[in-house]
Amino acid sequence: MKKFFVLLSVFALFSVLSHGTAMAAEPTKIKVGILLPLTGTFAAVAETQKEGALLAIDVVNKKGGLSMPWGRVAVEGVIGDDEAKQDVGVRRYRYMVSEGVKGVGGQTWAPLAYAINAMVMKEPMPYFPVCVMAKEAFQKGKLADSTFATAYSPWTVGYMAGQAAVKTLGKKRIFFLARADSWGWDMRDGATAAAKEYGAEIVGYDEVSLGTSDYTTVLQKVRAAKPDVFISAQFAADAVALLKQVHQMGLNKEMTIFNAFITNVVAKGLPPEALEGVYSMHYFYYDLSGFPDKEVAKSAKEFTDLYRGKYNRPPDAYATIAYIAYMEMFRGFEAAKSFDPQKVSAALMANQGQFNTVKGPARWRADHAAEYKHAAFLVKGKGPKEQKHEWDLFTVMGSVGGESVLPTLKSLGY
Repeated sequence: MKKFFVLLSVFALFSVLSHGTAMAAEPTKIKVGILLPLTGTFAAVAETQKEGALLAIDVVNKKGGLSMPWGRVAVEGVIGDDEAKQDVGVRRYRYMVSEGVKGVGGQTWAPLAYAINAMVMKEPMPYFPVCVMAKEAFQKGKLADSTFATAYSPWTVGYMAGQAAVKTLGKKRIFFLARADSWGWDMRDGATAAAKEYGAEIVGYDEVSLGTSDYTTVLQKVRAAKPDVFISAQFAADAVALLKQVHQMGLNKEMTIFNAFITNVVAKGLPPEALEGVYSMHYFYYDLSGFPDKEVAKSAKEFTDLYRGKYNRPPDAYATIAYIAYMEMFRGFEAAKSFDPQKVSAALMANQGQFNTVKGPARWRADHAAEYKHAAFLVKGKGPKEQKHEWDLFTVMGSVGGESVLPTLKSLGY
């Protein structure tokens, strides 16, 4: 009997030591990757994305860290520059993985996001691209189980612009200018689908390459077609160049100008005279003070105040995309009670994939695209007499959202 009690004591001691070792093995601090083109063409947008990601990390850490079963876990952001180059981005992603990151977000250049997604498919990692990826990327079997995209495809951008131009603004004759790549072609297809659905006509079409600086010939074609709305797919520096020339040629006096997707960075690059009266879709605009959905207006203000407190300016669209992405990554960790990619994915998809954001309710669809109640806000540019301060750029005219603005799951193979 004495031997039995000795063995029992040894077993109990071993159990306590084993449990203590297991608990000690659980991290009290983790790293997450922030991989963006901080130099090169997309640097200005990438900087805002980085700021959104770092703000999300701040929010979690100020609460004491992630709430995990073994206690609080602090989060550290590991920042890398992918330079918007395939080889550089892949190499730096691999380095982050070797450093033990528990999740990665980033990319402004969609092709690189797709390449990293392919790596994630082979070696699972919670991955949150914060760019507008090509529609093809959302097809069944092409997006990794642990990849979640908080922005939609260009098809949705085009559809929303077409829907707003026709249904809200009452336009019937559209000239569409695409960019000669998947961004422009997907957007063209979305706008065409909306035009057909709401009874409008595409009376003119053209496309130009990324980096075009002279739009004179194209704009002469637009004028000759006599549309009542000119929708363009140009973005970033291309949009600034185009809209300046639209104003110089006086097209804004002959038709409605609609730049499909815009950010504050683009608007700030325009003289107020060139921004005046330009319509666009905005993923998130910070000033929703007059917006009918008061809950969304309240959460947008809280987020704006938080962001302004850290960066001394209001958040832009791509900062918000990144903030939402990292907050979802962290929610996934806490809901899964684990950093295991498969468990995190299952946790995000639980409860019909529903989650809440700074711009209202959303849910994860089967294609891991975020479906928002307010997918984008229809905005109208303010002129020099309307702008009260340097960030007073737009008037919010309304919003569009819901599953109807996304490609059907059936069309994507689900």
